[in-house]
Amino acid sequence: MKRPKLAGVFLFVGCLLAYLMFVKRHYAVSKPDAYRLPPHHQAGSDLTGDDRPASAARQSFQYGIMFDAGSTGTRIHIFKFQIEEKEAPQLAHETFRAIKPGLSAYADDPDKCASGIVELLEVAKSSIPPPIWNITPVVLKATAGLRLLPGEKANHLLDKVRALFLESPFLSREDSVSIMDGTDEGNVSFLVTEGGLHSADSPTVGMLDLGGGSTQITFSPQDEVRTTDIDTNRERDWMKVHLNHFLSSVCSYLGLGLMSARLTVLGGVDASPLGGSTELVSPCLAPEYSGSWEHADVVYTVKGQKAGEPVYEACLTKVEKVLYRKVTKASEAADIEFYAFSFYYDRAVDLGVIEEKRGGTIKVADYMEAARRVCSSPSTSPLQSPFLCLDLVYISVLLQELGFPPHKQFKLARTINQVETSWALGATFHYIQSLKRH
Repeated sequence: MKRPKLAGVFLFVGCLLAYLMFVKRHYAVSKPDAYRLPPHHQAGSDLTGDDRPASAARQSFQYGIMFDAGSTGTRIHIFKFQIEEKEAPQLAHETFRAIKPGLSAYADDPDKCASGIVELLEVAKSSIPPPIWNITPVVLKATAGLRLLPGEKANHLLDKVRALFLESPFLSREDSVSIMDGTDEGNVSFLVTEGGLHSADSPTVGMLDLGGGSTQITFSPQDEVRTTDIDTNRERDWMKVHLNHFLSSVCSYLGLGLMSARLTVLGGVDASPLGGSTELVSPCLAPEYSGSWEHADVVYTVKGQKAGEPVYEACLTKVEKVLYRKVTKASEAADIEFYAFSFYYDRAVDLGVIEEKRGGTIKVADYMEAARRVCSSPSTSPLQSPFLCLDLVYISVLLQELGFPPHKQFKLARTINQVETSWALGATFHYIQSLKRH
C-alpha cells in the first residue's frame, strides 16, 4: 500500500513542477523587454504567425515633438523614428503644422500665447497613440529672434510654455523649454543625403539656412576640419559633429540672420533704445522712402538717404563693411551640392525665380543681378518690400563671403525627402538620445 501512495506523491510533484515551468516560460516569452515600446507600436505589428519576419521583432518606433519658436511664427514637428537593433534610427514619418505670429508678439501679455501652443499640442495628440503620450518628449526651442526681446519678457513667455507642457500628457522636463544658443541650429542639423537621412553610402549635400537672427552652413568636408578659436564677440564657432556616421562641419553666426543684419545695416542695435532715437536713415532704401519697421518689440522710423551715390553702390559698400571679417570662407563648400532654405528661399520667391510651393534652383549671380536691378529701380512698387534691395545685397555678399563663386547653384526646397528643412529633426533625435543616457 505504501508504494502506490509514494508513486502518487511523486506523480503529483512532477505534474506541479511541469505546470510551474510552463507558466514561467509563458510569461518570460510574452513579457516585453524593458526598453521596448508597447507591442502595438512595433514595426510589422500587422503581421501574425509565420507571416511576420524575424527582424520585425527587433524593430520599434519612438516619437518626438519639437516646437520651433521663431520670430515670425511657431512650428511643430512630430517625428516618428523607426528603431532597429544595431542600425541608425530612420525617420518613418513627420507631421508638421505652423501658426502665426511668433511668441515674441505676446511679449507684453504672455498669457495670450497659450491658445496657439494648445492648438499645436492638440495636433500632437491626434498624431501619436495615447498609450505612449507619457513617454513621448515634448520640447520647445526658441531661435535667435526671441533673444532680442528686452528684459525679462522672453523668460515670462518661456515660463508660460513650460506650464502648458507640464499640464499636457507628454513627457516634459526642466530642459524641455529653452532658447537656442548661437551654434545649436547648425550643431543639431542632420546632413541630408540624396538617398535618405541615414544612409552612409549616399553622397551628402550641404545645407544653408538664413534665419531671422542667425545663419548656418553645414556640410561634410573631404578632409578633417580644423577647429578655430571661438570668437565670443561674433559668437562664431567651428566644430566637428558626428551624426549618423557623417563628419559634418558646422558654422553658425549669431546676429547675421536677415532681420538682425537688416537692423545693423540700417544703423540700429539689437537692444531697445534707452531714450535714444528710433529713426534710422540708410542708403539701402529708396531716397524718397519713409515708413516704419518693427523689430524685437521696437518700432523704428526708417528713411532713405538723400539722393547722391547710386543706391546699389552705396548699399553694397555698407553691407561689405557690416560683413567684413565676420564669416570664414569654406573653400571646400564650392564643390559640394547645397540646399538653401528659409530667407534664401523666400527672397527667391519674391523675385519670381521659383514657385513658392515647388522650389527650384538659383545661382549666386542671380541674387547679385537681382540686387543691382531692384536697387537701381527709380521707385519701390506698392507690392514690393522696401527692404528688398537691402536683403538681396546682403544675401549676395554673404554667399560670396562664405566662399561661393557667382556661378555656384543652389537647390531651393521647403522639404527634402518629405521632411521640413530645419534644425528640428537633428534636435529631436539628440534630445531622445539624451533621455536614454539619463
